[in-house]
Amino acid sequence: MKFSLRLNNDHVVNDYMKWALLAESVGFDQFWVSNDLFIRSAPIILSAVAAATRRIEIGTCILNPYTIHPAEIAMMAFTLDELSGGRFNLGLSSGAGDFLGWIGIEQTKPRTAVIETVEFLNHLFSGGSLSHTGTFLRWSQEAYLRIKPARRIPIYLGAMSPLMVKEIGRIADGGLPLLFPPEHIQSIIPQVRSGAEETGRRFDEIDLAACIWCSISTDRAAARDALKEKIAYYGHAMSETILSQLGLRHSDFAEIEQAVMHNHDLKRAISLVTEPMMQIGIAGDAHDLILRIESLIHMGATHISFGPPLGPDITTAIETLGREVLPYFHD
Repeated sequence: MKFSLRLNNDHVVNDYMKWALLAESVGFDQFWVSNDLFIRSAPIILSAVAAATRRIEIGTCILNPYTIHPAEIAMMAFTLDELSGGRFNLGLSSGAGDFLGWIGIEQTKPRTAVIETVEFLNHLFSGGSLSHTGTFLRWSQEAYLRIKPARRIPIYLGAMSPLMVKEIGRIADGGLPLLFPPEHIQSIIPQVRSGAEETGRRFDEIDLAACIWCSISTDRAAARDALKEKIAYYGHAMSETILSQLGLRHSDFAEIEQAVMHNHDLKRAISLVTEPMMQIGIAGDAHDLILRIESLIHMGATHISFGPPLGPDITTAIETLGREVLPYFHD
């Protein structure tokens, strides 16, 4: 089993250094940081983390080719891999259409954009120099890294839609599918396996992370409130496909979106989160998490990625996961 942590980019930089060191000490394999708009820069955060740690792998979850040109994504990835001594993983996808809309970017042909970006990045990471004319990207023979990377940097795809999930198996080294609810892994695995088979790859070559939202605390009520805050902020941006798996619709989040995005009333938004919405993630104590994670492993998960909010206190959550949850599954 492999275990990783994912954090949003809304904390002060020094905290990530502290949490990454703690995660490394308690046995986590990877440490991922998101790059959501208008907060903090994940590549800069990860630069600090890379300098502070020695073993744990680091990664972006996720960068997209709309707000950052793939040429600059390659430069960032190469530099972070060099700084970390070969510990960097590039998390990539098409981004959230709602958030791109904030800055007037239309998310045209998202799957094509990701596929061509992966092709371009692999071309650069492999030291290639070939011209290409695609639907989303075009590059000339002058498009190559002037300093050859020490290795081809692993690319993980963030994915939600069935077609994008299938691309994890077809073109990626790993996957970061957000699982809402966590048990959605049972429909993700066959899609990734199908994509791998189409290109003659083995499914076990792909590091498929079961990306869940969780909140852990000995205080169950506090754990639930922390997850509610996460759902209140992001729930309205989820696709209809995800929401339908929970028996929900976008209209169910209309009042919550109004409260948090327009009225800036997070307390009211949290009060509107319902029990069906809570099934998006896992909230409770270590025993509660272990029970749900056991079911994911029985469904075929080999990598569990614990994501925000983690708990009402992140440091305590990481300590508890490392002390009570990871050893249970390692044993």
